[in-house]
Amino acid sequence: MSRWVRHHGPVLALYGVLKLIGFSVFMYLLSSAGEYRKKHPRFGGGAHAWDVLASWDGWWYQQIAAYGYDPALVRVPDAKGLITLEGNSAAFFPLYPAAMRIVSEGTGLGLYGSGMLVSVVASFVAALGVYAVTARFGGRRAGLAAAGLWAVWPGSGMEWSAYSESLYVALAVWACHAVMSDRWLTAGILTFAAGLNRPTAVALIAALTVAALVALHRRQDDIARPWTAILIAPLGLFGYLLWVGNRMGDLSGYFKLQTGAWAHTFDYGEHTRDVLTSIAVGRFDYLFAYPFEDTIGAVVVLSAVLLIPLLIRLRPPAVLVVYTLLTIALVLGSRQIFGNVSRYLLPVFPLFIPLAVKLRGLGLPTLFTLLGISAVASGSYAGYVLFELGVP
Repeated sequence: MSRWVRHHGPVLALYGVLKLIGFSVFMYLLSSAGEYRKKHPRFGGGAHAWDVLASWDGWWYQQIAAYGYDPALVRVPDAKGLITLEGNSAAFFPLYPAAMRIVSEGTGLGLYGSGMLVSVVASFVAALGVYAVTARFGGRRAGLAAAGLWAVWPGSGMEWSAYSESLYVALAVWACHAVMSDRWLTAGILTFAAGLNRPTAVALIAALTVAALVALHRRQDDIARPWTAILIAPLGLFGYLLWVGNRMGDLSGYFKLQTGAWAHTFDYGEHTRDVLTSIAVGRFDYLFAYPFEDTIGAVVVLSAVLLIPLLIRLRPPAVLVVYTLLTIALVLGSRQIFGNVSRYLLPVFPLFIPLAVKLRGLGLPTLFTLLGISAVASGSYAGYVLFELGVP
């Protein structure tokens, strides 16, 4: 136990301190501006600044945890625009609200507190996973830097909120680590769970499948475990989609709900191109425009594009390459609120690796100072901007 603490304690301490800094700045900005007091508790408001953390999607997760699902496609009377269907909880995957409910019943905490507890604990688990994966490429110092980057990355304000991002990343990073460690059954089970948490788990499923097929091609012994992982991995995601479709009486019901109730659909990047070309000339007249949030999102997209070749130069295993490229393609190829791109790309943790490898050359005081300054700034760009100047 003491060895584990000595090895992992600095990672947890660094991540926790950086998150506390950013979170404190975020809460201070919320309290100072006070805009949340004028908003509906469901839409970015509340009696206290911290109530904002469980609004928007967080409200839906609490409703599911409290009352379960009632999947349905209900048309809005006389609707002719983008939104033609009433919002329904079936759009939100079940693992996170189930965890909220279990923790609430086991601890006596309310659903808000339980959701926050799940997210915070999962964020530390994810930090350890980011450290473990990155340390394989650049050693302990690079792993430490990567865990720090996870704490301050644009979109990191979602990590300590009643949202499912932290739980998803914790599952995804350890699934990738399990693949890299040849622990196929563990990888399959973790990917199965990730598929019950977010629809973009399809990228993780594909990454595991490709990695397993590569492993099977290279060896003829012990083929049962990779094949079992391939079979297990998609059951969570596709099982939930089929259940929703069956309850709605339409097997494509989930996708119709996303399109008709939230205007989310895969458009092969048309909306992303429209946003980026508009921002480039200082226009904000596109769909779902939130100028400050969108500008940060554009910087995140540009950063991701620049980091991809740097990641590939490190010759990472197939599971990381496929997971990264497909997740980015799914996010940028979809029509949605563009400002949320920093949130949707938060799970692409392999992009931290080339940056962390470069940062390992810094002395620890310099590294901690750089990450600390970024943590202060993250309270604004990764917290306040996402939750209050846009729609998270």
